[in-house]
Amino acid sequence: MSEHPGWHGTTIVAVKRGGHVCVAGDGQVTQGQATVMKGNARKVRRLSPGGHDVVAGFAGSTADAFTLLERLEAKLEATPGQLARACVDLAKDWRTDKYLQKLEAMLIVTDGDTLLVVTGAGDVLEPEHDVAAIGSGGNFALAAARGLMETDGDAEAIARGAMAIAAEICVYTNGNLTVETIGRS
Repeated sequence: MSEHPGWHGTTIVAVKRGGHVCVAGDGQVTQGQATVMKGNARKVRRLSPGGHDVVAGFAGSTADAFTLLERLEAKLEATPGQLARACVDLAKDWRTDKYLQKLEAMLIVTDGDTLLVVTGAGDVLEPEHDVAAIGSGGNFALAAARGLMETDGDAEAIARGAMAIAAEICVYTNGNLTVETIGRS
């Protein structure tokens, strides 16, 4: 599957609540089971194609993710303000283009209204329960965020809490976070 099967280390969680979406990602990149290669990678980015803010978090190969983010920006410029359409167009290209098929990454994207997970399998998923997570520690962060949705916390508090829990449990997740919040209220 990957040229570097021993590389791990991304946890991205997104929480939608109260008219805002918060996307948080850790900074750890790990090789094998014992070596932290980098502790402050920035895997959550704010994009502004055509003047419309979008926040994206990525898991997988960094170069592959940047290629996908560039393609997503182009799709968003072609369809301003239509995140779902841009993501579906990206997923179609990703699934059918021979070059893009080799890319190993996943994306969480939001414009503050819509929250989507985009995969190379052609999936564009709107998560249940207004929570999505990807990456090595994604399942830990997802479970924690789902539990924290029962509290009164806002989107950012829940995302930060979920990442803190994931960092305590998952050896491929650290507490060095990049956090972006976007809203349409």
